[in-house]
Amino acid sequence: MTNTPEKEHLSITDFAELSRTNRSTLLYYDKIGLLSPMTRKENNYRYYTYPQIYTVELIRTCQALGMSIDEIKNLRNEASPKLIDELFERQIEQIETEINTWISARKLLTTLKSVIHPMLSVDEKAFKVEYVPAEPIVLGGINDYNKCRNDHAAYAQFYVDSKLKYPDLDLNYPAWAMYSEERIKNGDWVWPDRFYFFNPDGYDKRPAAHYAIGYTRGGYGHTGDLYDRLIAYINASGYEICGPAFEEYPLTELCYTSDEDYLIRLMITVRKK
Repeated sequence: MTNTPEKEHLSITDFAELSRTNRSTLLYYDKIGLLSPMTRKENNYRYYTYPQIYTVELIRTCQALGMSIDEIKNLRNEASPKLIDELFERQIEQIETEINTWISARKLLTTLKSVIHPMLSVDEKAFKVEYVPAEPIVLGGINDYNKCRNDHAAYAQFYVDSKLKYPDLDLNYPAWAMYSEERIKNGDWVWPDRFYFFNPDGYDKRPAAHYAIGYTRGGYGHTGDLYDRLIAYINASGYEICGPAFEEYPLTELCYTSDEDYLIRLMITVRKK
């Protein structure tokens, strides 16, 4: 740091160094009347005081909060403890909202990645029986097809009911289908018994169990003969159906432009005979 003519004053170079800014910024602040030197000497050199460093910190803080230079100037002209307190309270609330938004976004992306990533190396042709741990879900009520004309109407009702039941819950998660054990054994898998969101904040659970798992390609509900083939595999492998089936769609419009390429995963609850 260079010497100053009076120790309580700082040259623009020294002040820039101490305030972690630069000469051009200070000259600009002076030009627009946001922060001017405390004094000018006969040689027109600018000199600042140590307390003015806190003004630079205030400007920097306000800019970090997204305030424009004009807004900061108005704030400086009308500054008072009450005004600053109210400003910071509003900004804290805004920051908290943004933090919560980013946390929700990260949770959604993490969940979607957990669904998509395993499918990159899955053997779509093979059937298997595998233990799957419990997963949180948002489970809808039993679909009333006397009230809803088809599964699309039933899904719309499921979404409306879920929003009413869980107004603070983020429902921007994959929505999949569940069929009862009775329906599967009766060969009736046209329309789901229930829908559910695969949501990490869900209050329900997809049960931990052994599942017979198989895959096929096609749009929503277009499972072809997957149910027949997977049930035949279950019977031939010494297992029996002992619970619901879950029809899931790990790869959909997020990954493909054509619904013919969607990947469907069917999971039927089983146990050894």
